[in-house]
Amino acid sequence: MPGLDDILGGGLSRGRVFLLEGLPGTGKTTVAMQFLLEGARNGEKVLYLTLSESEEELRAAAAAHGWALDGVEIVELISPDSLVDEKQQQSLLYSSDLELVETTRRIFEAFTRSKPDRLVLDSLSEIRLLSQSSLRYRRQVLALKHYFAGQGTIVLMLDDMTTETEDKTVHSVAHGVVCLEELAREYGPERRRIRVAKYRGRGFRGGYHDFVIERGGARVFPRLISAEHRSSFERDKVTTEITELDALTGGGLERGSSVLILGPAGTGKSLLVLTFVAAAVKKGEKAALFVFDEEVGLLAERARGLGIDIIAMMDAGALQVEQIDAAELTPGELSARVRKCVEENGARTVVVDSLNGYQAAMPGENALVLHMHELLQYLNRQGATTFVTIAQHGLVGDTRTPVDVTYLADTVILLRYFETRGRLRRAISVVKKRTGAHEDTIREYSIGADGVRIGEALVSFQGMARGVRSLFGDAPELIEERH
Repeated sequence: MPGLDDILGGGLSRGRVFLLEGLPGTGKTTVAMQFLLEGARNGEKVLYLTLSESEEELRAAAAAHGWALDGVEIVELISPDSLVDEKQQQSLLYSSDLELVETTRRIFEAFTRSKPDRLVLDSLSEIRLLSQSSLRYRRQVLALKHYFAGQGTIVLMLDDMTTETEDKTVHSVAHGVVCLEELAREYGPERRRIRVAKYRGRGFRGGYHDFVIERGGARVFPRLISAEHRSSFERDKVTTEITELDALTGGGLERGSSVLILGPAGTGKSLLVLTFVAAAVKKGEKAALFVFDEEVGLLAERARGLGIDIIAMMDAGALQVEQIDAAELTPGELSARVRKCVEENGARTVVVDSLNGYQAAMPGENALVLHMHELLQYLNRQGATTFVTIAQHGLVGDTRTPVDVTYLADTVILLRYFETRGRLRRAISVVKKRTGAHEDTIREYSIGADGVRIGEALVSFQGMARGVRSLFGDAPELIEERH
């Protein structure tokens, strides 16, 4: 698994014992099977020793992923018959004592007979229960470790953490520890995370990383660290064919910058972004659009009314559109998709529409801000111009932003409503631009069959920025009157 090898700093060291722990259902068996199958594909001898599941159950689970387990040897260490045979039930001597000795002997025999390059032992919970005490369990694990030492075998021991007490014995004995977690959310599927808790003598990628289990196995999405991704590019201007819009942004946006577009619902944030996308595609560049809040077909229909043909751009390979379900997608998987669009498909314009939907995929607001910071920094360093939209709460007057990320963006464009002569109109302004000067005016704009039109500065109005508009002097000439 490339993602797991990434966070492990290159993979598992040969001749060492590792622990893979997690509650039942977190994906330990799936990860262990992939570990062995990869070894089998490389021509290595691999062995799966099971104390908890039968060979039939393991092969059925593998079949659900489309795996045939060719080249994987499976050995059941405890026969089910021995658990129900009355002759095996001891009255003067605890049966667990005999079972532990017999289990250890069978582990050693199976290992000696097979001499595998990769070994999975499933699971330590059975050995812990047979040991009956922490001291005896530690000695048993140490015996296994010393036996495997020097054999050149990568040993992966599984632990389902089903004992009543939290025993960290194996953590101190194992060369490395990988933890799997499953989080049940109030709505949507469970979210799985993986963390490397320990790896002696190896630098690894710390913290939690998202992973999913699907047909074909587990996929790990390493946490994005923007500082690891730097590239050189020319910071030229990103312009549109709308003179007034380019004037508002000070002659255009800088390549490799991030743009945040704020506004209440219906102000045209998505359609404004599509104006920049269409301009980039017309110049021969590629773009990627990640849509959270709207069905792609409906968005394409609305864009067609502006003279922007999303379907044609997609068919030409210039635009990649992905419909994102916030209830299904993890933040790590989203980052992986964005990276693929930029690094493999060459997207120079990336749109996230909107941050409200993106927030729904995050466990909390603090994580959203940190994750967004890394994503924007990564895109900036790749030379991609990023557009992010946020729907503000409220329509007119006092509006509120659900999460404040304005300090992350290089440019902030504010859209709002205003009312005049009995009609509801739209206004646009640039309130922030790090990379140069911009207009400080508030202009009217409209959306129609000929696209986005930007009007003159609304110099006869005041108080619009705080939502309390008033007219002074002569009434302004509005868009309809000029055209």
